[in-house]
Amino acid sequence: MEKKIINRISKSKLVSIDIDEIFKDFEIVTFDLTKYLKNDLVLIEKEFRNEMKNHDWKQYFGKKISINCSNNAIVPDWAFMLVSSYLKTYDIENYIGDEELVKNIVIFKTINDLDLKNFNDRVVVIKGCSKKNIPKYVYSILIEKLQPIVKKIMFGEACSSVPIFKKSMS
Repeated sequence: MEKKIINRISKSKLVSIDIDEIFKDFEIVTFDLTKYLKNDLVLIEKEFRNEMKNHDWKQYFGKKISINCSNNAIVPDWAFMLVSSYLKTYDIENYIGDEELVKNIVIFKTINDLDLKNFNDRVVVIKGCSKKNIPKYVYSILIEKLQPIVKKIMFGEACSSVPIFKKSMS
């Protein structure tokens, strides 16, 4: 008698979360205020405002912008805010801070904006072995969002996962 091979995983009610699919590639561009300082040290308001007014903001479409000053010059906060305001006028996503901060904000927002209605009362496997360099804190944010709504959370692959959480039946 020949046994038929059945793919039980494909027939199961498991829902997988693939970190690589959640985080699409994005480009971060730094807008460095140092370029607009006289002698890399002093911001002259009238000149700066004129430069910002005439700047080609459209070159940043589709990118995430990090606004910072790469040297130790003391730049007033309003200068960063002015750049952010111009970028916002063109609906360009921007943050005041270095590229690492921008990456972390984008990752946090991506997880926070996930539509989780398909995960209610389901068994969820968070896939391991991401090809992207994803910070470990991503997992704690996922746990925070998923744990209140799912039956069970596992980590790894559907065929060999490690249990992380199971909702109590009481």
